Amino acid sequence: MAVINLEQLLKFQELDEQRLALEQQLKSVPREIAAVEARIAAEKAAIESAKAEWHGLESKKKLLENEVKSAEEKADKYKTQQMQVRKNEEYQALTHEIETTQAGIGVLEEEEIKVMFSIDEAKQRFTAAEAELKKNISGHETKIRSLREREVQLQGEVQLAQAAVAAARTGVPAGQLKLYDRLATKPGHPVCVPITAGKCGGCHLKVPIHIEVQARGGSELTTCDQCGRVVYCAP
Repeated sequence: MAVINLEQLLKFQELDEQRLALEQQLKSVPREIAAVEARIAAEKAAIESAKAEWHGLESKKKLLENEVKSAEEKADKYKTQQMQVRKNEEYQALTHEIETTQAGIGVLEEEEIKVMFSIDEAKQRFTAAEAELKKNISGHETKIRSLREREVQLQGEVQLAQAAVAAARTGVPAGQLKLYDRLATKPGHPVCVPITAGKCGGCHLKVPIHIEVQARGGSELTTCDQCGRVVYCAP
């Protein structure tokens, strides 16, 4: 293979890794923004849930009040009828209806009291959820603004890094660049790794002696027989 300039190739790799790292950071920004927005949405959902519970209980209380009113009107009607009847059987029957209706009113009023307590608890949950959101929303919005500013900054840094890599490519021999590009598409950056204690710095497996000797010579582009990365011996 062609004689290599290892320092030049490693410098190119350094620039390429900087580009890759910046591109990964840029890709992560929308996910981070989405995560913050999801927290805002969850807190708003908690508020709406607490509000719906509260309003539902208020509606139930109103329904119970109407039922109590209707039952009281029915009891009053029976009492009026009771004053007008002459037969004892009719009087006793109305007495029974009045007592049954009043007992029903008592049950409804007990239920109404329970609902009123539940309303107080639901209002407290709503107030707490609303206060929590108000406390957090400013921080969430600040975080999103910061992330969007970071996104713009990263876009500029990525463009500069891409330009630096493009400029550096012109100094790398075509054959070496072709091999580098082929290896760079595989998982496991970096492409060029040192041999340390007889092991590949990429896959960490033992390299054959002839490969280590070739890499130590530094005159040819040498690759690991296991993972295919370019290997070299550090000075």
